[in-house]
Amino acid sequence: MRIDIPEEKRLVHEMRMPIRWGDMDAFGHVNNTVFFRYMEQARVEWIESLGFGIQIDKTAMLMVNGFCNFYQQLNYPGELVLKTYIGAIGKSSVDMYTTMALVTNETQLVAAGGATMVCVDLQTNKSIPWPNDVLQKIA
Repeated sequence: MRIDIPEEKRLVHEMRMPIRWGDMDAFGHVNNTVFFRYMEQARVEWIESLGFGIQIDKTAMLMVNGFCNFYQQLNYPGELVLKTYIGAIGKSSVDMYTTMALVTNETQLVAAGGATMVCVDLQTNKSIPWPNDVLQKIA
């Protein structure tokens, strides 16, 4: 099943990431699970670019679902450009999307995926509304 990324989204971050030798599996291509690690790193860099740390605190932005559409196999060596977008922002959630392309051909996607991130109180393990300072930075 393919999940389409909505047209209504806003580019919030762009980064480059090398394909590492260890990203490949026994079949000689980047393992599907690694694409999720690439998207995770893109989200982490975006969160850090907002001035938030990734350390454990009383609240956190946690992923509650994720998906990836694979369009092309990847091999070492190579370098990716990952673009992170924000879609719908809810009371305690935000939809995020990441596109991946080789830097040698940025117009052809090799994969695209997304995640819904939720603001969570780590003591109660329940979602909570975005703090105003966070909402201002993501909105």
